Amino acid sequence: QVQLVESGGGLVQAGGSLRLSCAASGGTFSSLAMGWFRQAPGKEREFVAAISRSGVNTDYADFVEGRFTASRDNAGNTVYLEMNDLKPEDTALYFCAADFTTRPTVTKLQTHQYAFWGLGTQVTVSS
Repeated sequence: QVQLVESGGGLVQAGGSLRLSCAASGGTFSSLAMGWFRQAPGKEREFVAAISRSGVNTDYADFVEGRFTASRDNAGNTVYLEMNDLKPEDTALYFCAADFTTRPTVTKLQTHQYAFWGLGTQVTVSS
């Protein structure tokens, strides 16, 4: 069983930056495809970013528009989401997700593709 713990959220002004972290335990981290999702109040959980096992491949939601970067440290069992130029509409609870895969370059963009989830970290962007 894989456990995921997110951190790094907080309150930031529009235009500011945050770096989210997700620490994984309980599995071989380098065998996990990882993803970031978010959920705002009253809205469905939506895809933000995904990164392959190897870290070579990443995918982003259209709304990211080059502002966010996903990365991972397989030696440290951690995945990151660097968020720049934050906007009030980025306000949400951000979740880390993981799923085992045998393919080192695959990214997963759908919530149903992930078996393991963290509890989330709140990001609030003020205008």
